[in-house]
Amino acid sequence: MLSRHGTPRAFALVTGGGTAGHVQPALAIGEALVARGHELATILYVGSRRGMEGRLVPEAGFEVALLPGRGIQRRLTPENIGAVVGLLVACALALVIVVRRRPRVVVTVGGYAGLPCAVAAIVLRVPLVVVSCDAVAGASNRLVARFARKCAVAFEGTSLPNQVVTGAPLRSAVLITDRTRQGRETARAVLGVPAGRFLLAVEGGSLGARRLNDAALGLARVWASRDDVTIYHVTGERNFAGIEREAVELGLGPQASPETGLDYRLVGYERQMPALLAACDFAVCRAGASTVAELAAIGTPSALVPLPGAPNDHQTRNAEALTRVGAATLLPDADCSAERLGEIVESLLCDPQRLAAMGSAAAAAGHRDASEKVAALVESATEVSA
Repeated sequence: MLSRHGTPRAFALVTGGGTAGHVQPALAIGEALVARGHELATILYVGSRRGMEGRLVPEAGFEVALLPGRGIQRRLTPENIGAVVGLLVACALALVIVVRRRPRVVVTVGGYAGLPCAVAAIVLRVPLVVVSCDAVAGASNRLVARFARKCAVAFEGTSLPNQVVTGAPLRSAVLITDRTRQGRETARAVLGVPAGRFLLAVEGGSLGARRLNDAALGLARVWASRDDVTIYHVTGERNFAGIEREAVELGLGPQASPETGLDYRLVGYERQMPALLAACDFAVCRAGASTVAELAAIGTPSALVPLPGAPNDHQTRNAEALTRVGAATLLPDADCSAERLGEIVESLLCDPQRLAAMGSAAAAAGHRDASEKVAALVESATEVSA
């Protein structure tokens, strides 16, 4: 069906972005809708020109429209003037997109990139579904939630109206990940990681985390002579060049398959993150909602390092969902050093039973059907409006 302007009418306009932590749940919702019989061409993604969606969404096969704008800082700064102007422009463009594509429903996963289309949906009376993946809902989701038909939340106790606990939506690539012994061997082969070593994965999210990068690099220096460990270090793209220079200066340059000494792998952005979480023995990560959901769905034991200063300390709340059940260790950012990281990993190297128990607890905490539940909720919102 075409809109009045001759462009294909969208079934769902999915919006939000800026980081992979927003983009991946949005793509998971799109994939679930397609699996339920909606044509790929009827799912439109609207995100930010500044985010990762410009690359990730087309790679997934979905149409994408990108709006200007940036996040508004929670203090008075000159940059906020430009941010407000950008937001107003983005809202105007979002109104045009919604009028032209006439979606039956708008789904926002939050972030500054999700606000313009959510506002357009409210103004034009298009059914709105809010998806909150963090334990504490973000500002943009809190702002528009009162107008939503339903709010899908990942955690019990998230204070949004008309909420349904679904878990965080996960892409099919995560859900098919196999962490059995055979699956882990296959994942290591895909990543080119030797099978006989303890594999420690360190990653700070798509934007990277300096604290985790320093700790991983410092630990690699201390463990340079170890021949029983692989450190797979995902720096974040913006940090990769600087960390690579430091690694080379420390004599930790790329090693394809070292016979002696530490196997240290340095990566800017890992496109096969589910494979890495399946392959590794232990992961050290920030506590973004998508990361926590993926760790649980795959069953990966971890140390979670919440981002200090995150709005409403939501990453600590995310991490607590896994630490409460014994699936993870909470490592405060200020304590995340090479020494402390080494102590944690050493204790697990000596206690494989505890490591296995953490993995089992993580898997038991996962919501593997979250994408399906959210997609059903999205469809029900259109039925209410019919």
